[in-house]
Amino acid sequence: MPRMDAREVERLVGRARGLVADGRRRVLGIAGPPGAGKSTLAARLVARLDGLAALVPMDGFHLAQAELERLGLAARKGAPDTFDAAGYTALLARLRAAEPGVTVYAPAFDRALEEPVAGAIPVPPEVPLVITEGNYLLHDEGPWAAVRPLLDEAWYLDLDDRSRVPRLVARHVRFGKEQDHAERWVAESDEANARLVALGRDRAHLVVRMD
Repeated sequence: MPRMDAREVERLVGRARGLVADGRRRVLGIAGPPGAGKSTLAARLVARLDGLAALVPMDGFHLAQAELERLGLAARKGAPDTFDAAGYTALLARLRAAEPGVTVYAPAFDRALEEPVAGAIPVPPEVPLVITEGNYLLHDEGPWAAVRPLLDEAWYLDLDDRSRVPRLVARHVRFGKEQDHAERWVAESDEANARLVALGRDRAHLVVRMD
């Protein structure tokens, strides 16, 4: 699991807290390649912000496995066109609006099932910060180009490949892939996606170094 210096965590918590100093709804995006630690950092921020933030992962917008198979995309799961990008941007726009009295429900992604789960994450209107994390928040092609303007701030997580790739393989194994299959999947699929994700690095407000 990627690590961070405690002082750096404190700095990032303070920066996130500052986004909602006026109490208005804001959206913070955390991008980076597969295995960089996006979900880990996002969860730590939400825990430290103590009720001020809700976490809405981009992975909830994976297309269902049956649909990927119908489209012939199952072998490319995780690529930009294997998500409902338009649905994700529509949800971000709705979350930004924060209609009084209305809880917005977002989908989650169950790694054990390898399937999205609809309506799994409640975002109450009184929560001022939505933290969203995923690979393609800074991608500027097709429907993904609409995501960046919906983020009040975007961070890019940077982790050396020598640490990131073995951790990514280990994660796949932990969730059920055989070692050989996990290594092939990372080399042939995840790393192709990682190269694409890296093209968005310069569009981030902040680059966060992970260990």
